[in-house]
Amino acid sequence: MVAHFCLGFVVLALLATAVADPDIKVVCAKDSVRVTWRVAPQFVPFAARFFLGSCMPSSWKVLPTGEGLAHFNYKFYDCKFTKQLKGKRIIYQNELSFRPQAKPKPVAFKYPIQCVQKRPDGRIPQFLNPGSGVSEGRSKLVFHMALLNEQLTAVSKTNVIPLGSFLPIWAAVEQKSHQPLVLLMDECVAASTPELEPGNQLYPIVGNHGCLLESKRGSSLFLPRYHSSAIILYLQSFEFGMGGEVYIHCNLIVWDGDFDKRRKACHVKDGRWELLDDPARSSLCNCCENSCSPRTKRATSWEPHSVHFNSVLGPIIIVDQPASLINSSLDQSLEQHIKAKAT
Repeated sequence: MVAHFCLGFVVLALLATAVADPDIKVVCAKDSVRVTWRVAPQFVPFAARFFLGSCMPSSWKVLPTGEGLAHFNYKFYDCKFTKQLKGKRIIYQNELSFRPQAKPKPVAFKYPIQCVQKRPDGRIPQFLNPGSGVSEGRSKLVFHMALLNEQLTAVSKTNVIPLGSFLPIWAAVEQKSHQPLVLLMDECVAASTPELEPGNQLYPIVGNHGCLLESKRGSSLFLPRYHSSAIILYLQSFEFGMGGEVYIHCNLIVWDGDFDKRRKACHVKDGRWELLDDPARSSLCNCCENSCSPRTKRATSWEPHSVHFNSVLGPIIIVDQPASLINSSLDQSLEQHIKAKAT
């Protein structure tokens, strides 16, 4: 134990002088990144303790000077890169780290890595372009809600879903003359009827003002946005109503203000709550474990403009069979019941 303590102390002391001005070069490509990290000779014995996110160096070279050269060459879907879509930009983020001792010991040094790309024209499939479908709305707002196929390339041709597979539920609002708005799912529940009535058995999916409750029970999550006015709930199918008709009822909100505890999209990622649109502000999701600040009369007068709409998607039929064994006769076009009402 004393030896480990001394090792850590010596490494940290060396690190304080050796990485004050780190020699790090980053080259961003279309779907990958190349990072070169040149380190002092005293760190060469610790070659296995350098990381890009969760990845070790792709290659390691000892130079004639005794220095070490760590090369990281990885795709953006490797190493736990995070992806954010902001306006016309796509931002990939990660960090280099030096961890002289194994977890749970903290990192001794970290360095942010960021690659910013311009979102290419035509990247958004036509069916995902708000305004490409038909729905109802008011105040020049048109709402859409649909079940997508597994590839997220078109509206699903079937409403029969194997238990445990995913339902990509897409919602969007056509903004027309409005300033850019953010679409949020304030609350979503599953029910066995297209109309919610007293006494209905409900299965909560999203609650507490935008907290994806299903992400705590399984692998459901919100997918990264392609536009602020649309959101995709990647919902893992559940046993509720299995074999019968299931309808997804969602209270959608369009919002032109900043995110807060009542206006957010939160899901559990890597064991903790994360804010979809800005992970750095994930503290807004802490209330998902209890109650997210109810609105007060005083706050109402300061609240930016928002509009609520109730939408219904279904029927969806969840079956306890592999996709390959589902009878083709059940592979029918999804009948979409989208009923939007101003609340």
